[in-house]
This record gives sequence, C-alpha cells and structure tokens, in this order.
Amino acid sequence: MSTKRALVVVTSVSKYPDMNRPTGLWFGEAVHFVDVLKKNGYKVDYVSPEGGYTAIDPESLKEDMMTDLDWKYYQDRDFMTRLGHTLTPDAVKAENYDIIYYAGGHGTIWDFKDNEDLQRLTREIYENNGTVSSVCHGAIGLLNVKDSEGRNIIDGKTVTGFSNSEEQAVGLADKVPYLTEDELKNRGAKYEHGDDWSEFAVADGQIITGQNPQSGKAVAEKFLETQK
Repeated sequence: MSTKRALVVVTSVSKYPDMNRPTGLWFGEAVHFVDVLKKNGYKVDYVSPEGGYTAIDPESLKEDMMTDLDWKYYQDRDFMTRLGHTLTPDAVKAENYDIIYYAGGHGTIWDFKDNEDLQRLTREIYENNGTVSSVCHGAIGLLNVKDSEGRNIIDGKTVTGFSNSEEQAVGLADKVPYLTEDELKNRGAKYEHGDDWSEFAVADGQIITGQNPQSGKAVAEKFLETQK
C-alpha cells in the first residue's frame, strides 16, 4: 500500500433519543488521533453510519475541554468541512486502509453497535492485517464485529473504553441503555482501565483501544509503534 491511510468513524446521532439534550462526536477524540497520524504522513478519511453531516457534542466544545490543538482544528475549514460531509460505509473500500478508528461521543451508543456495514468494513480491515481501534464510547463499534469464523474479534482480547465510573461521574449511567465497560466484558474481552480522566490506551495484537477523551493521542501513538 503506497499511500498510508486511516479511516475515522464518527456518529450520525445528534440528540439523545429520550432526552432533549444534544450529543454527537466528542470533538477532541477525533482531533488528537488525526493530528498524530497526519503528522506521520497518513491520509485520513471520515465515515459515519448515515454519511454526510456529523454533529459535534457541544459539551466537548466547552472552554475547559478544548486544548490549543482542538481550537486549531475547530478553525480549520478543510477539517470541519470533511466532518460535515462524511462518507457512507458503502462508499469505502476496506483494502485502502491501514487502520480504522472509532471516535466516541454518546451518540455512538445508538448507531455503532448494530451497523452491519461498519462491521463488514472493520472485519475486512482486520482480516487484511490492518488495525482496528477506538477511543471512549467508540469501543461500541467493536462489540459485534465477528471474524470470518463467527468469533467476536474482541473475545479474549485486552481492551479499554469509557469506564462505568466515568459514566457515573458525568451523570449519564442511568440515562443510557447500556454501559460500554459492561458490554465489552459481555463480549468476552478483558477490560482494563486507568484512573478516571487519565490518558490510558492498550494494544493487543491488531486491536488498540483508548479509555476516554484524553486517550485519542495515545491510541495513535500505539498504532505507530506497531508500524515500525
């Protein structure tokens, strides 16, 4: 593969189904991963379950959440335009990508888990010796991905994702239909986590996962280590 390419998956959900509260992509989870890969020569494409516009969770744009790097990308017209014009899964060819990365935000709870087109893409990248990765709630995109033998690709793998204690801390543990940590364990994964809100990522073979919004950069750096 001459061109190094990464595929970033973002949510199409812009509102909690049962609450008058906005959601969407957690902005920094895309930015911090993408920035590392772009600086290392990767071309990045963006895909979402429905394609087109992806909403950004306004909570992720608050002053105490945004780093200088986030502000740089927020003012980058090309980056923001591409988030507004994501690809549909059927427009993407798995063989073009070295890595697929599921960015988080609570919206993913409702549109990542059962999306068969994304599962197919992920399986094909995985079986083509590519890397499957996620951060925070993005791990939901890995829950139901099976290999060609019908085995969950995270079964027996060490993974992380948004912890139950972090979900409780943001006051949403009883507002969501399931908890990311619980569902990873239910798929046979070995769940690990660091301290709440600390950077934490784990790599297990071709699967690299990050715990929370602080961990997108760490996922990208662990991926680059596997490419040496």
